[in-house]
Amino acid sequence: MKKSLFLLLISIFIASSACALNTANENADKGETSDMKITIQITSDSGSHKLTATLVNNSSATAFYNLLKKAPVTIKMSDYSNFEKYGPIGTSLPRNDTQITTTAGDIILYQGNQITIYYDVNSWNFTRLGKVDGVTQAELKRILGKGNVTAVFEILR
Repeated sequence: MKKSLFLLLISIFIASSACALNTANENADKGETSDMKITIQITSDSGSHKLTATLVNNSSATAFYNLLKKAPVTIKMSDYSNFEKYGPIGTSLPRNDTQITTTAGDIILYQGNQITIYYDVNSWNFTRLGKVDGVTQAELKRILGKGNVTAVFEILR
């Protein structure tokens, strides 16, 4: 009887461990957020604004976070089609492109070597890096302003 109870408990433990691992893998595949937090200092015609963002859990976001561990990354960003600001990061990161529809605040890796901050909707094959925290679409449009901006990305300290 004790042996049967012991085997039952071991079976329950193994099954629950497998379920937890599967859930963690599903969350990673969905790109759910991790504890990788960054700041983005935006300088535009509307002034200087400090935003926070949470990076998703994929190899691209991890590579970007590791790049930021070395030093902040400054990007000169231009407007594209009235729904995003984009600019080159000066290096290439691994891509995890999937068909997605962006929303305001999405931070996207485009073609492996450009960072894009969306302030409106677009659908395409992108690599999601993260999302700006707690900013509405209207606020983000105002912060990003008209014309070119400078964005300094760094790890939240």
